[in-house]
Amino acid sequence: MTAVETHITYSNSYTIHHEDAYMTQEEDWDRDLLLDPAWEKQQRKTFTAWCNSHLRKAGTQIENIEEDFRNGLKLMLLLEVISGERLPKPDKGKMRFHKIANVNKALDFICSKGVKLVSIGAEEIVDGNVKMTLGMIWTIILRFAIQDISVEETSAKEGLLLWCQRKTAPYRNVNVQNFHISWKDGLALCALIHRHRPDLIDYSKLRKDDPIGNLNTAFEVAEKFLDIPKMLDAEDIVNTPKPDEKAIMTYVSCFYHAFAGAEQAETAANRICKVLAVNQENEKLMEEYEKLASELLEWIRRTIPWLENRVAEQTMRAMQQKLEDFRDYRRVHKPPRVQEKCQLEINFNTLQTKLRLSNRPAFMPSEGKMVSDIANAWKGLEQVEKGYEEWLLTEIRRLERLDHLAEKFKQKCSMHESWTAGKEDLLSQKDYESASLMEIRALMRKHEAFESDLAAHQDRVEQIAAIAQELNELDYHDAATVNARCQGICDQWDNLGTLTQKRRDALERVEKLWETIDQLYLEFAKRAAPFNNWMDGAMEDLQDMFIVHSIEEIQSLITAHDQFKATLPEADKERMATIGIHNEIVKIAQTYGIKLSGINPYTNLSTQDISNKWDTVKHLVPLRDQMLQEEVARQQANERLRRQFAAQANIIGPWIQTKMEEISHVSVDILEGDHQLSQESLIFDNKHTNYTMEHIRVGWEQLLTTIARTINEVENQILTRDAKGISQEQLNEFRASFNHFDRKRNGMMDPDDFRACLISMGYDLGEVEFARIMTLVDPNNTGVVTFQAFIDFMTRETAETDTAEQVMASFKILASDKSYITVEELRRELPPEQAEYCISRMTKYVGPDSPAGALDYISFSSALYGESDL
Repeated sequence: MTAVETHITYSNSYTIHHEDAYMTQEEDWDRDLLLDPAWEKQQRKTFTAWCNSHLRKAGTQIENIEEDFRNGLKLMLLLEVISGERLPKPDKGKMRFHKIANVNKALDFICSKGVKLVSIGAEEIVDGNVKMTLGMIWTIILRFAIQDISVEETSAKEGLLLWCQRKTAPYRNVNVQNFHISWKDGLALCALIHRHRPDLIDYSKLRKDDPIGNLNTAFEVAEKFLDIPKMLDAEDIVNTPKPDEKAIMTYVSCFYHAFAGAEQAETAANRICKVLAVNQENEKLMEEYEKLASELLEWIRRTIPWLENRVAEQTMRAMQQKLEDFRDYRRVHKPPRVQEKCQLEINFNTLQTKLRLSNRPAFMPSEGKMVSDIANAWKGLEQVEKGYEEWLLTEIRRLERLDHLAEKFKQKCSMHESWTAGKEDLLSQKDYESASLMEIRALMRKHEAFESDLAAHQDRVEQIAAIAQELNELDYHDAATVNARCQGICDQWDNLGTLTQKRRDALERVEKLWETIDQLYLEFAKRAAPFNNWMDGAMEDLQDMFIVHSIEEIQSLITAHDQFKATLPEADKERMATIGIHNEIVKIAQTYGIKLSGINPYTNLSTQDISNKWDTVKHLVPLRDQMLQEEVARQQANERLRRQFAAQANIIGPWIQTKMEEISHVSVDILEGDHQLSQESLIFDNKHTNYTMEHIRVGWEQLLTTIARTINEVENQILTRDAKGISQEQLNEFRASFNHFDRKRNGMMDPDDFRACLISMGYDLGEVEFARIMTLVDPNNTGVVTFQAFIDFMTRETAETDTAEQVMASFKILASDKSYITVEELRRELPPEQAEYCISRMTKYVGPDSPAGALDYISFSSALYGESDL
């Protein structure tokens, strides 16, 4: 079985509190003694041992209690030892009257301590009256060993009994109700010793049926280790039906005095541990704040250079990856930091509240780590962040335009280079030197057709040059290749112009030599060439790539395409007219039997070429129709995305601004998804809403921060309420009074409203008193009183908090009233963690005769509360 099994109920039946009440039950002591001789025997032994426990301090003792006090000398010495005061000088004579005089001096001293002696005279003591002598000694014991014992406003016998009940309550088989039979089995005495010194007795091995063994164990341990002499006999107590109450009380009071100092030290140690625990918790919160602030500032420091990097990538894919990285930063990396920033502010406010409630100085973070410093750094991050996103979108638009222009440049260059292939060799031929008249005329007409074709291609060359210039202006990454190709085309074009002019000059020189020309071939060539060029342009336009960003832009292209289709009938007439010329040639040849070579001397174009291109144009028209309709569908889908985003943004934007409490109506995550779809579809503007995703994000983060701050304010109010010991009803009353006089509804009262509020709560305020109160609630002269300052003031006067003086007094107890404390004392009296905490922070004590390693607990206690040394 364990040493502690059940608790008992304390007996609180004693109600005597008067200064002399401890004597009221002792007036009939002589009658009690006459009733039971065993009590007299127990009192003789107990009182003799008690007296000797004090007389030995003066180097003497008594053997026979009724004989050794007869001359009054040892009686006076006993009183001096137990009181610490000097009695009048004793008479040195040995006559009876000398003895009576000395005893009277002792009795007078006892009376001077407020003790009422009943039926006790000096003559009875001098004559050796054992009953009177025992009664006198009991009176001394009551006054000097028991009277000052007080537990819960009781005194004397009741206080000692209540102390015994409390100390032995947890022990099995112990039920202390009196100072006689409750102690017969010895378990109560063993429980008292085990409660204070568990190392001396193994209570679990004691048996209730071994009272002699239990009592002797208690007597021997008390005498050997507690310096309490053996005052009782185990056999006398066990064999007496009701042991003497006075003897038991005398012996038990020695245990009270032996352990009282330890209890006082325990109380002091508990107070110190409580204060140190608060200080350690606050230091932990400070360290956590510093760590979290450092990490957040370091993250901001690392992130800002990344956002400030405006070096553009050369490809659309690379820039889109940058945009995706930025989206990951906004969706994944930044939200936890937003929560950390909010939590940092909450931790800071909570820490300051705890410091204020425990009378500690306010926490000042390291330089650069104030909440305001973090807020400024965060503001700088968001400014850079906004500029970075705008730059990304601008670069993506630029690269999109560049890719489109580069593809268009390549297409036009390929078509031009395909057209010019072989033209220089053709213009350089001198076939006219050996040609016939008809062939010369044919060559001339053919050259005129070529010049017409060349002029028609001038526009394409200019377009190629213009596109190349725009690519250079937009800083295209492969501008060198573009420029080289453009320069080659321009150089070739100039050379073609030069060769064309030279060939014309040559043909004109020999043209006079030839007389006839086939008008029909010529007419065919003249009409076929521009029509062919028109078809080339039409095919180019029908196959031309396009990029649009809105319904209006695609509608514009459709309109242009419809206008082109409207020209097709007229073009078909031109085609028929041109083919008609060839048919006329064939008809004439057939009519007049002319054998045609099948080749038009003036052009390389044939009717088959024209028919083939015309078929190609007709084939491309419906394909173009299909491409435009597909783009219409895509733009309509984009428009739906715009409207979908706008529908939510137009709800969530005003909602964040005006109805932050209705947060559940719109999901920002859905809006982020729509925003990403819009960007992936290269939608960068939206006429249906004025709210951008940045507006929504900033509003959302502000909302979360506001909610978190409000929760923190409520938590701090709860913390204040609990720490100050005020009820919820009182807190509600304080809040109602504050709200009534907070006329601007901004969470603050001006001084006049604050004065009116105090008057309404029963304060009688003069100017001096109100000025004093204002220094408490508004120490920085801001001109307003916050709710937190109001609560602090209303609870400050009644708050029960530890002070530096109380902690200092507790350390003084542990140090045995010394002005310093040693490492050994700290480790003996405090738990290991608190002891090492004090040792590591206390400074060395500097004073006369201080031992090595002495520590200054006075300055340490003051430092806990931010005060100067007291």
